[in-house]
Amino acid sequence: MHARAVAVTTTALLAALCLLVTAPGARAGEGGRPPVVVAHRGASAYAPENTLAAVDEAALLGIRWVENDVQRTRDGALVVMHDDSLRRTTDAEEVFPGRAPWKVKDFTAAEIARLDAGGWFDPTYAGVRVPTLEQYLRRVERNHQRLLLEIKSPELYPGIEQQILKVLADEGWLDHRHVADELIVQSFSADSIRAVHDLEPAVRTGLLGTPPLADLPGYSGFTDQINPSHGTISAAYVAAVHAFTGAHGQAMEVFTWIVDDAATARQAAGYGVDGIISDRPDVVEDAVPAG
Repeated sequence: MHARAVAVTTTALLAALCLLVTAPGARAGEGGRPPVVVAHRGASAYAPENTLAAVDEAALLGIRWVENDVQRTRDGALVVMHDDSLRRTTDAEEVFPGRAPWKVKDFTAAEIARLDAGGWFDPTYAGVRVPTLEQYLRRVERNHQRLLLEIKSPELYPGIEQQILKVLADEGWLDHRHVADELIVQSFSADSIRAVHDLEPAVRTGLLGTPPLADLPGYSGFTDQINPSHGTISAAYVAAVHAFTGAHGQAMEVFTWIVDDAATARQAAGYGVDGIISDRPDVVEDAVPAG
């Protein structure tokens, strides 16, 4: 164990040194390209999060990647929702006043379909609904966008990984085109990501969080990305992640979140990250242009 730890530390230091001798502002990634910009829960600063309206808003802004979250209803349907409760982003408390704490898992798909998922954000979005995963995938596909899909709270939904993969397959998202360049599945749960990799090895995966570098060899067998909060990383950390080879034989990537202002976007890009996840993806794109 001691020898392995020394090797990992040495790798990290060498990677950081490589970054320091790179031209300022250049990415550690391939070809010095700027980071991919991902619309967080859709363009969620401009439309209600995780709705089809937010996906469409991202498309209008020219954003090619969108991120979403998946939960499961009482009767086994997959819906796109960040919180495990319906209270914050729907009118569930008004429609179903006696059913606190309004957990997604305690409501049927038909009940959730009755809820207003837009009025809380702005009256112009009143009547917007919580989409099913199928509806969300079809809208992303229609808009010619790409998807960063987060498995939310998988400990609440045993077997959700297999269920998500079935929906992805049924909707045509597990063909070569999608898995090669248009789909990434991520989670804060390493066990959940490992399950996705075991069930469908072709799918690219990301582990949310900022794990110690010494843990990366164990994750690299089933993970392609490490996706941390922007406040927890440095140029040295990003370079060290890049020094590892991920599950599909390429350098591991870093997609960081949530970056909503130009200065932070430029800082993250300077660290060499491969992707920036943002509620205001247009701000990030203006700050870190594709060139």
